[in-house]
Amino acid sequence: MPNGNNKASAISRAFSRTATVISSVAGKPMTFALAFAIIVAWALSGPMFHYSDTWQLVINTGTTIITFLMVFVIQNSQNRDGAAIQVKLDELIRVSAAKNFFVGIEHMTDEEIERLRDMCEKRVRGINCAVKHIQQKSEKAAEESDSL
Repeated sequence: MPNGNNKASAISRAFSRTATVISSVAGKPMTFALAFAIIVAWALSGPMFHYSDTWQLVINTGTTIITFLMVFVIQNSQNRDGAAIQVKLDELIRVSAAKNFFVGIEHMTDEEIERLRDMCEKRVRGINCAVKHIQQKSEKAAEESDSL
């Protein structure tokens, strides 16, 4: 008896592969050149079709359909890239001296993440102040030893 999960997984894998290929092709200069050539050909054909409503409808419909479909392809690629980066970062955090608390913070609310960011920035400012203080002491000591 076929498992429904396997079918959904196969569809997901097929969509991911297709989205990856489409994203890769869509991001190439040649694809841009082809799209640009289509627009130029359409614009140049305007006089032949007397700039009719149908002439305008062709480009409007075509670009709308392509844009609509590309939204899903691009979102899928971004979701997969973001998830892969998160897994990599989580693993680096897990195996390093960093605090494991940071693993999985992408699941927090925007407000929680903002508070965490503020906390980290305050720590960095404190470290920067301490480093600056040490540098000033070191420079002062160097000046005093030079004057001796």
